Amino acid sequence: MTPQTLPILYSLRHCPYAMRARVAIFKSNLPVLLRDIKLNNKPSEMLALSTKKTVPMMVIKTDNSLQVLEESLEIMLKLLTTNDPQQLLSPPNTTLEEMLSLIHYFEAELIPANEAYKCAKRYQEKNIVECRQACEVYLQQLELRLTQHRYLLSDNESLMDIALMPFIRQFSKVERQWYQQSPYPKLRAWLNHYLQSPMFTKIMAKHELWVDCHRDIIFGAK
Repeated sequence: MTPQTLPILYSLRHCPYAMRARVAIFKSNLPVLLRDIKLNNKPSEMLALSTKKTVPMMVIKTDNSLQVLEESLEIMLKLLTTNDPQQLLSPPNTTLEEMLSLIHYFEAELIPANEAYKCAKRYQEKNIVECRQACEVYLQQLELRLTQHRYLLSDNESLMDIALMPFIRQFSKVERQWYQQSPYPKLRAWLNHYLQSPMFTKIMAKHELWVDCHRDIIFGAK
């Protein structure tokens, strides 16, 4: 593929949803054109195609059509369905449908609880402990899974691991000292495995903003 025909990913470096997409690009080993943006200065090229006006957004060009994907999980599935060398979509003893159901469950429950916890810390609200405990209901479930095997579904990494990792990272940063002493040693080790990996260094690399340089940055091919 030439740079002109590569998929384009509009991304924001610290957004957990955009992080998901970049991890999936890395895992699929499929090159894309990466366009980093700022939410207060979105490029016209993105706005012209987007319905949600936010990241991540992937644009896939073919000879006869233009496909626009605006959900992070949809982008991950598209990439890994195309190329899945580590079999992240087929963990042992779990169907893809079952895995997606679990991911949706944690998305619906943990992510809003996480947002409330972040807000409680940011605005120094008195209910921060209650907000943290609301998150812990789901962390306890993940910790239990990790006492049974290396990753969340088995001893093999899966889509569920890389889909939830950015949000566990987000939780870990709210009250760092509490988190480091929290009763979730397996979860901490699982998260550290990602944060200390060459993959994480690659997906969190800082790039020039697209609106500033309009320079093609090819990302994802190892």
